[in-house]
Amino acid sequence: MIGNRVRNQRKKKGYSITELARAAHVSKSYLSYIERDIQQNPSLQILSKIASALDTSIDYLLGQQPEDNKKTKTAKLDKEWEGLFQKAIEEGMSKDDFRDLMEYVKFKNWLD
Repeated sequence: MIGNRVRNQRKKKGYSITELARAAHVSKSYLSYIERDIQQNPSLQILSKIASALDTSIDYLLGQQPEDNKKTKTAKLDKEWEGLFQKAIEEGMSKDDFRDLMEYVKFKNWLD
């Protein structure tokens, strides 16, 4: 199931398996194992990297959300959020760290 969704999204984006592996910072062989359902239980960190590179969600890759229901919400940041982001940046948080944190929060909410 995960493998089919990864492969479908990869093809939809026009990526070769090599291109996706580079974009997601995952080995080509491991990505191939996922797509062929040899590896059926990739870690949350790997799923987060793949989802980010494919501009989709972990929920979609896990089959919890149809791709058509993926909506990007836009909201205005209030001053408190801006301050929190600025502090995180100043303390060394990268964009990848923030993406990983967001995926972790989604995963924790999914478990609850």
